[in-house]
Amino acid sequence: MLLSSGDVTAEGAAVNEKTRGQPGGSLGPYVVAAAAIAGVAICVLMVWPFLGAITWALALAILFVPVHARIEARLRNPTVAAMVSVVVLVVVVAVPAAFVVERLVNEAASGAGALQKRLAAGELQKLLDSYPSLAPIGAWIERQLDLQALTASVATWLSNMGASFVRGSVLQIVEIVLTFYLLFYFLRDRRAAETMTHSWLPLTPTEADRLFRRVFDTVHATVYGTLAVAAVQGILGGLMFWALGLPSPLLWGLVMGLLSVVPVLGAFVVWIPAAILLALDGSWAKAIILALWGAVVVGGIDNLLRPILVGNTLRLHTVPAFISIIGGLVLFGAPGVILGPLAVTVTMLFLEIWAKRVDDDPPRVDPKPRTRSARQH
Repeated sequence: MLLSSGDVTAEGAAVNEKTRGQPGGSLGPYVVAAAAIAGVAICVLMVWPFLGAITWALALAILFVPVHARIEARLRNPTVAAMVSVVVLVVVVAVPAAFVVERLVNEAASGAGALQKRLAAGELQKLLDSYPSLAPIGAWIERQLDLQALTASVATWLSNMGASFVRGSVLQIVEIVLTFYLLFYFLRDRRAAETMTHSWLPLTPTEADRLFRRVFDTVHATVYGTLAVAAVQGILGGLMFWALGLPSPLLWGLVMGLLSVVPVLGAFVVWIPAAILLALDGSWAKAIILALWGAVVVGGIDNLLRPILVGNTLRLHTVPAFISIIGGLVLFGAPGVILGPLAVTVTMLFLEIWAKRVDDDPPRVDPKPRTRSARQH
């Protein structure tokens, strides 16, 4: 049926009455949504330079919550307990870690410098000349790689990195201070933050609890998986040093394990110069064994064991677990070790929630289709 002019007037009045209190009328919600999206984009740009500090502070808070809860139960003051927890983490974790990494980088730089001097003195060429059968290999290496320049670049890079640990740049100092500053509030206000997040998320309480549990499991699996892989790499490297009769296998195994924790570095910083020095000394068999063991076993165990440990804990296949770790490092840098797996697991959880909601709320079908006259009316 066609509406009369009186009905049209009444309907328009009703619409005007509904939108009278809304600024901008029907466009108001869209304007607010656009402003909110623009604000979120600006906030992301401002937060991005401090992404590393936020990531490490969040990871430390998640890992240290059980200990902090005991401290808080004894002191009965959230602010004092958070301060004590931060001081404990600084003294027990941050200071020793900075000192050890600085010493390891300096030792690696010294070793690379010594190796560069021996290459500059022509010891590799003399060694190859004494074995005519190795001349083709030496010629191929010389065509493909400039070992002297490469070693000099590595030595300079390591020296600069070691110096930066000593003097520290402004951004590094800001990031470290900001990490523990945020850690204090993450520990003290964790319950309020959890309540606020619950209210903001478009999830049911059960779904929000699943999300928090998935985040906690991801951080635990990533951190402890990294430490487990580093321990295995250090043990395997130390055993090979011992089997080949190299000096201080226990010390160098520990060094390789610690270097394996650092995303930029790794056990190769130790075993590659050691293999080259063995070759320069004429121990070709030991050099080849060490190079193969380092490249295939020590280096391969990282790509094999880390995705298995992290993937099993997070119920991820080895392939997506591996891609999440490597892709996170490429996209986010060092914080990507945590952010990569976290992004994958949280996204999968949202997909599971969405699929479940679709299954629980199938599209409604009108069992009684309207007749033609009803549709016209």
